[in-house]
Amino acid sequence: MPTPPPDSLPPIERLRAIVAVLRSPEGCPWDREQTHASLRAGLIEEAYEVIEAINQNDDANLCEELGDFLLQTVFHSQIAEEAGRFTFDDAARSICEKLVRRHPHVFGDDQCADSAEVLRKWDDLKRAEKGARVESALDGVSGGLPALLHAEKIQKKAARVGFDWPDAAPVIEKVREELAEIEAAITAQHPEHIEEEIGDLLFSVVNLARKLKLDSETALRRSTDKFSSRFRMIEKAARERGLVMEEMSLPELDALWDEAKKAMADQTCFSKSKG
Repeated sequence: MPTPPPDSLPPIERLRAIVAVLRSPEGCPWDREQTHASLRAGLIEEAYEVIEAINQNDDANLCEELGDFLLQTVFHSQIAEEAGRFTFDDAARSICEKLVRRHPHVFGDDQCADSAEVLRKWDDLKRAEKGARVESALDGVSGGLPALLHAEKIQKKAARVGFDWPDAAPVIEKVREELAEIEAAITAQHPEHIEEEIGDLLFSVVNLARKLKLDSETALRRSTDKFSSRFRMIEKAARERGLVMEEMSLPELDALWDEAKKAMADQTCFSKSKG
């Protein structure tokens, strides 16, 4: 039976040694069976758990989740090393070199006036390194991103070449315009057109959040969490009163919703007064 690598090792080296043992013939059957492809879902899940810890301002959980996310990097590197493709050190060396290379205003004599210029030069250096011909200002945005984040990144790319609203006011008008077009599409009973117009509305709302320097993904998640909290409150209230939600009318459910909304508002006021 393998013994755990000693805790006298530097933590990152101990982690790498543990993963190597888990992947060895004497290790864990599940760990040995994993491939880059089989770990994709876990990688995404761990990334979202890191984000959740950040959203909750939970440092203890964030520390734990960052460790889980680090495991993903070590695990993928171990799989690649076993196949003779690359090692963890190769991956670390690559990002070190990239950070130095793409920060000539820090590690060289280049100058950048602000963060916007930093981002423009980063994109220029990235294209030059990859030898990619510039066909569009939108090049380099991954199609695998979540839809809200993908929309925001596309908008930011377009804005860097001046294709952008001057401020939030015309974007608000655009949101109103898209909503009117949805209503028209619904009246016309055209399903494909409705989907297109809803997509346009979502794109415009992301644009509005961006102009207000807000993260649309965070805003939507917080609203979803708020809805979930209120819904759980009305479920609890219904149970305590011996009511079955499925048998209640919409006005009755709305009344419980209003109670939950007021209760949450009171809790917020109480928390602020204590602070």
